[in-house]
Amino acid sequence: MRTVLMVAEKPSLAQSIAKILSRGNMSSRKGLNGACSVHEYTGSFLGQSAHFKMTSVCGHVMTLDFIGKYNSWDKVDPAELFSKAPTEKKEANPKLTMVKFLQVEARGCDCIVLWLDCDKEGENICFEVLDAVLPVMNKPRGTERTIYRAKFSSITDTDICNAMNHLGEPNRNEALSVDARQELDLRIGCAFTRFQTKYFQGKYGNLDSSLISFGPCQTPTLGFCVERHDKIQSFKPETYWVLQAKVNPEKESSLTLDWDRVRVFDREVAQMFLNITKMAKEAKVESVSKKEKVKQRPLALNTVEMLRVASAALGMGPQHAMQIAERLYTQGYISYPRTETTHYPENFDLKGCLRQQANNPYWAETVKALLSEGINRPRKGHDAGDHPPITPMRAATEAELGGDGWRLYEYITRHFIATVSADCKYLQTTISFSIGPERFTCVGKVVTSPGFTEIMPWHSIPLEESLPHCEKGDLFPIGEIKLLEKQTSPPDYLTEAELITLMEKHGIGTDASIPVHINNICQRNYVTVESGRRLKPTNLGIVLVHGYYKIDAELVLPTIRSAVEKQLNLIALGKANYHQVLEHTLDIFKRKFHYFVDSIAGMDELMEVSFSPLAATGKPLSRCGKCHRFMKYIQAKPSRLHCSHCDDTYSLPQNGTIKLYKELRCPLDDFELVLWSSGSRGKSYPLCPYCYNHPPFRDMKKGMGCNECTHPTCQHSLSMLGIGQCVECENGVLVLDSTSGPKWKMACNKCNVIVHFFENAHKVRVSPETCDLCEAALVDVDFNKAKSPLPGDETQHSGCVFCDPVFQDLVELKHAAMRHPMHRGGQGKRQGRGRGKGRRPGGRLNPKKPKDKMAALAAYFV
Repeated sequence: MRTVLMVAEKPSLAQSIAKILSRGNMSSRKGLNGACSVHEYTGSFLGQSAHFKMTSVCGHVMTLDFIGKYNSWDKVDPAELFSKAPTEKKEANPKLTMVKFLQVEARGCDCIVLWLDCDKEGENICFEVLDAVLPVMNKPRGTERTIYRAKFSSITDTDICNAMNHLGEPNRNEALSVDARQELDLRIGCAFTRFQTKYFQGKYGNLDSSLISFGPCQTPTLGFCVERHDKIQSFKPETYWVLQAKVNPEKESSLTLDWDRVRVFDREVAQMFLNITKMAKEAKVESVSKKEKVKQRPLALNTVEMLRVASAALGMGPQHAMQIAERLYTQGYISYPRTETTHYPENFDLKGCLRQQANNPYWAETVKALLSEGINRPRKGHDAGDHPPITPMRAATEAELGGDGWRLYEYITRHFIATVSADCKYLQTTISFSIGPERFTCVGKVVTSPGFTEIMPWHSIPLEESLPHCEKGDLFPIGEIKLLEKQTSPPDYLTEAELITLMEKHGIGTDASIPVHINNICQRNYVTVESGRRLKPTNLGIVLVHGYYKIDAELVLPTIRSAVEKQLNLIALGKANYHQVLEHTLDIFKRKFHYFVDSIAGMDELMEVSFSPLAATGKPLSRCGKCHRFMKYIQAKPSRLHCSHCDDTYSLPQNGTIKLYKELRCPLDDFELVLWSSGSRGKSYPLCPYCYNHPPFRDMKKGMGCNECTHPTCQHSLSMLGIGQCVECENGVLVLDSTSGPKWKMACNKCNVIVHFFENAHKVRVSPETCDLCEAALVDVDFNKAKSPLPGDETQHSGCVFCDPVFQDLVELKHAAMRHPMHRGGQGKRQGRGRGKGRRPGGRLNPKKPKDKMAALAAYFV
């Protein structure tokens, strides 16, 4: 019996597809990485009985990055990133060990069926999966085919079974176009980002952005927002005048007429027209015309239109809307949400989709009427050849989906029903009047057939006062004629919906990446989202775009990226060579980069006007070891110390507070030490600003504080304050926090483990002696007589934190509360004695790993 491995893009999809294909008769187990499950069942494959193993990945398996040494910002010239720097594929999420997991499951399999999402990214992941599994699968016999690709657009029984019966092959060209985009974005983005971040953060202190990033798509996106801002700033309002007339067809009613000239910009001319018309006593009907007009039903829904409506009408950001749409898709409620197509294929089962909605109380009547009277064929839209338009695939209730999920599903369903409904028809009556020599008009609309506006009431024709019945030559008394003074108003800031339209029009990004680019400019502090989801550029965003315009407008205009997108599409169609497109594009941007670097002074002039130089920012904090003058602490992101006399900047640990550490100095370079703290429940450690940026010993890396310093005699170093091996992580050492009294603690210098001990002790010192049992350093503890918890009213004791029975009830393990959302630690309040096997390093020895790691863990957690 053959074994067939099947791989989907997400665990939830794997489960749904396996359930459909096995008709619910499958066994499931967790995979070795804990994130993916494996569903197994027996069935037939290409006419033969087979054993199926259905599993998944979690998005991309691999990611592109530079090899190790090129990831150092300090040692590598950004210009080298265009061609010299080699790239490599690394695991996208090493913690998931996805490659190992796929290989374990693929070993001994004869065939593979790829159920990745059917878009370019999905094709790319297909080949990432194949690279991992083909070496361990059974070798094919002769020319036997072993690789199959399933093409599907929704998670429904019909679609999935149909895909299984019509298996194709993965598309190498589409995968290559994604590889090309990844490499271009990595090389171009990193080169420009590294250069401008280092240049401007080395000069200005209040940019308030830890990264001044550039992206081939991100920057033109920001350009659109700044262009609108510039129009608003340069707008000069003009006064204009409008003539408004009211006639009284009957005694009680009045009709407001619109002036055919619309408006005039000269006060005296406007006054002249007013005087002329005021001489007339009656308005004469010149003509009456009636026309039947049609408001067309919408085209079928694609991704860009869905994102536009979600932002404008539902108040959801594009990134959030896309996440909800993907969740609805994986749960089987809607078809694939990433599509450029607005045209249903001829064989699409429109009636079947409509029948699913026949029992929903919100639109049951409309749907039943459509099914009995017959549906209208949807309008002919654009067929991009990818997926059908976004369609509801099964019925849902508000209670099932809840909140934003229901609101988006409701819109998608109403839109779908509208596409198969009739157009809205209405009768438009236009009456033309003359008052003296001037012409005025009045328009009225009466709906004759509401059509699709029943299901999309926000598109309905607004109710208006009905026009009086009249004929040519009729005369009506004039109620009033007046002159209205008005002013032209500036455009408003771009809404997300308008920005999405501009990006689509100019070919910036794809339907999948548009939300990501908009999200990026918000996160980089280039724009802020105001009420009504309008995007207002920040000072930094404005200066950057103006700087690009000044140096090289093509860096911010959509033209060059649009041309690159066209080339990438040609690669996907097999009409362009991958290597040639890559080489040609990188060559253009490399030249632009060199010109940008040479002309950076132009952007710098704009920065000077808007931002304060480092020397004028921040407040004096600690003394420099070179000139012994005070250095200034700059709190704005990224926080750092700057010595204006030496013109040196020293980076500091982020996401915490920095203060002076008792005016103590580093024995190596005479810099005053500072204390970093993540809060009262977190970690804190002293550091020397110079050593933190220029490691003094070979076994130290940049970004290490005194709690990792291997200086043999300094009183703040790991050598003097290290107690023992961390009980959770591999390489960490628990170091005494000598500033933490009277709530004493030791903290791991690698992870967020904290051990609280000896509360209210007067003094805690690390002894040079070590424990005989676990080789951890002993501690000397002094208590005040009144508060001593020691037996026999003793005030002093020396012993091992982990092994000494006297200290047994005085030690408590916790996890540091970090200020950053990336660090989430639980608060394990387990008391008990530990046997923490470990040792404080003496001199330059590395900390020994515990002899019995499990015993250390067991002591704390069992």
